Amino acid sequence: MWFPCETGPSRFYYIADYLVNAGYVVDIVTVDFQHFKKAPRDTENILAQGYPFNITFINTPPYKKNIGLARIKSNSVVAGRVVKHLEGCIKDYDACYVTIPSNNVAAKVTGLCRKNGVPCVVDVEDLWPEAMSMVLKNDTLRNTMLHKLLRDAETAYANASGIIGTSDDYTDRAFKKRQRDIPSKTVYVGVKLKTFDEGVDKYKDDITKPEGEIRVTYAGSLATSYDISTLIDAAKLIEEAGRNDIRIHILGTGPMEDDFKTYAAEKEASNVIFHGYKKYPEMAAFLASSDMTINSFVKGAPQSIVNKIGDYLASGKPMINTLENPVFTSLVDRYSFGVNVPAADAQALSDAIVKLSDESDTRETMGRNARRTAEEEFDTDRTYGRIVDMIESVMGAAI
Repeated sequence: MWFPCETGPSRFYYIADYLVNAGYVVDIVTVDFQHFKKAPRDTENILAQGYPFNITFINTPPYKKNIGLARIKSNSVVAGRVVKHLEGCIKDYDACYVTIPSNNVAAKVTGLCRKNGVPCVVDVEDLWPEAMSMVLKNDTLRNTMLHKLLRDAETAYANASGIIGTSDDYTDRAFKKRQRDIPSKTVYVGVKLKTFDEGVDKYKDDITKPEGEIRVTYAGSLATSYDISTLIDAAKLIEEAGRNDIRIHILGTGPMEDDFKTYAAEKEASNVIFHGYKKYPEMAAFLASSDMTINSFVKGAPQSIVNKIGDYLASGKPMINTLENPVFTSLVDRYSFGVNVPAADAQALSDAIVKLSDESDTRETMGRNARRTAEEEFDTDRTYGRIVDMIESVMGAAI
């Protein structure tokens, strides 16, 4: 999990905070390695902030890539160390809360909880191994990794006392091989609207926007699943059509950042601007200054309702979506906050951007719908109480 003094608070920071506010004593067991930066965390600074929970850092072997044997080995070591830490105190807990990924940590922790009669809720934030299959090209590595990840996932689901999913299909995944004999809820990753709005108010005057510019913004990871290449192709088509008022802004960093920058340079897409990583409050202000947002995924991407959706919706701007997941495409249609476009189709994407650029009334209506959706379905102050309710229900069942 991330803390506010790092790159920004994460879903699990907010869950812990809500539990504290509900009157519970919360222990956080997390790693001393920051996955986002692939570097050791400043644990002393984190502890010095005086957060309202007990924090234990598990020493973590480093790794350099999101996917690879080094990360799998690191996760395995961490799983063993987490269990070793918990073995001495597991019976002191009324409940545990663990996430997938990582699968092996979830498998071992749920197993330990079940052995000791402690209820454990599993939060399914991403589908491993399903999300891995499209990016692992080496057959031997893929078969080895996916088999173990699948085995650990099924173990965690079998041992769970309750399931929280970040989308309906993630929640349903836990019951692929087990009966629906435990409580389950879908709670989107969401956004703390108060924090988002504070960022907008603080930095809005620092965001410059040329007069007449139609600002299209992607904010998120620059990695394999995110189709920035097609977005660049679409930008080039827009430029060739003479629409010099439309500019594509890309916020974020990741393992593919240099590749995408090189691709944009090769395409001579001068209307694509890379801004790199921006702190959360600045990102919020930039999104609010935009005219539309882009949820750009490669064809066949297994993701559903990802972290950035809450921020996009909070900005009150229409969204162009290329993610094919039917749960999310139906959400776009149901709440009318954007348009769905076929994945990996640069022409369709450029057409959608141009069309929405020319329809200010449509943008305004979709933007209002986006903000309303954020307030009703993604604001953690409204939705995360459901997670507290889940934890209380499994504790009550264990008594």
